[in-house]
Amino acid sequence: MRVAFLVAPEGVEQVELTEPWQAVLDAGGEPVLVSTESGEVQAFNHLDKADSFPVDRTVAAASEADYDGLVLPGGVANPDALRTDDAAVAFAKSFFDAGKPVAAICHAPWTLVEAGVLEGRTLTSWPSLRTDIRNAGGTWVDEQVHVCTSGPNTLITSRNPGDLKAFNSTFVPAFGG
Repeated sequence: MRVAFLVAPEGVEQVELTEPWQAVLDAGGEPVLVSTESGEVQAFNHLDKADSFPVDRTVAAASEADYDGLVLPGGVANPDALRTDDAAVAFAKSFFDAGKPVAAICHAPWTLVEAGVLEGRTLTSWPSLRTDIRNAGGTWVDEQVHVCTSGPNTLITSRNPGDLKAFNSTFVPAFGG
């Protein structure tokens, strides 16, 4: 199981990157950090700078064909930056086009709103995204983890870091781990 983790150069919520990353490793999988720029990404603990992590591959050099699934960690700034990057949006959308599973937590569905892949889908997120998801044709629910199979792929979503245990134990098996 090879899993792409798509993040912006700055702003990913550290725990929403590191805990799913560890879940993939624990399942014997290979997590790959994909970003819009090479070098390192700066993670945050809410609004405070946290650790930085080396980028394994840029979006320009990545292809969904190389991965079994896509994880989109949150943090407010992270998906907000990703959704303004055409290549990042296209990379996320390519997993839907290929019918591969996608997992997104907290604010991460903003990237999916921009990708235009939420029509007819049911998902959860940080509550402030509710209107954006509805405007994109999706149905928002307030659940710890939600699995939506009413589309070309499986979409697994959670609301916040407090849901990480349920998020990880749901997306890893769906990705083949």
